[in-house]
Amino acid sequence: MNDFDRIKRLKKEKNAIILAHNYQRGDVQDVADFVGDSFGLSQKAVSSGADVIVFCGVDFMAESAAVLNPGKTVLMPELSAQCPMAGMITPGSLKLEKEKHPGAAVVCYVNTSAAVKAESDVCCTSANAIKVVNSMEEDEIIFVPDRNLALYVAANTEKKIIPWNGYCPTHHLILPGDILLEKEEHQDALVLVHPECRPEVVALADKVLSTSGMLKYAAQSSSKEFIIGTEIGLLHRLNRENPGKKFIPATRYAVCPNMKMNTLGGIIRALERGEHVIKVPEDIRKRAKLALDRMLEVGRGD
Repeated sequence: MNDFDRIKRLKKEKNAIILAHNYQRGDVQDVADFVGDSFGLSQKAVSSGADVIVFCGVDFMAESAAVLNPGKTVLMPELSAQCPMAGMITPGSLKLEKEKHPGAAVVCYVNTSAAVKAESDVCCTSANAIKVVNSMEEDEIIFVPDRNLALYVAANTEKKIIPWNGYCPTHHLILPGDILLEKEEHQDALVLVHPECRPEVVALADKVLSTSGMLKYAAQSSSKEFIIGTEIGLLHRLNRENPGKKFIPATRYAVCPNMKMNTLGGIIRALERGEHVIKVPEDIRKRAKLALDRMLEVGRGD
């Protein structure tokens, strides 16, 4: 029995669902029941009738699933799959920032721990960040932890944005020169970049989009070539869903090693052994859930 068949059998036995982020390995995406971005995976975690959720992503994603689904078992195949950006802010440092700006609301990117979400007013994704910020009554917004996304939002809102100085190491690897070199070789290609990229990379883009936004735009566009400025895992799905089109990575070095830690073998172990269970303390879970629920109420932005 191959790995795909073993996983299929185990899913049925455990009444489990496998969720995979767009940056996962190709075979992990192929075995998943649902592949998506943070917003889509959050929605799927809530709507699933499964007893067990196997989350192939990084730590904060599994935590969010646990926050939204207290009655379900959330398993993370690889505990070492941590998000570096999420580690750049702590509840304590956010509390200190809130003290400096007592009249400001806190919008936290979903790429944060449950404990940081619990200290925030509302969460957002890259897809709905502008929409979430504009929905706030407050004129001042503390935006954590991604400075690049905060600067992108600031350019698209009248609110005063107070950015936290965190970043995604993978998106930060993408340089303006990478875009310009690929554009020179592929002059008819459209440039699609993620708002986690540096502002000078964003400035070179034809479209600034979340991963789900890129998938949707590429499918609907009449263009045949695209330079993709995000983690290269997305190209697997782009190529699969658009066989007549060409997708060029802005740089082949845009690889998140943490996202790539999840494997078919890890999924099998998680289902067979029931590991690793992700739990969030109830007091933190309730407050984090409020921030996530408010995000889901605002809806998707792209």
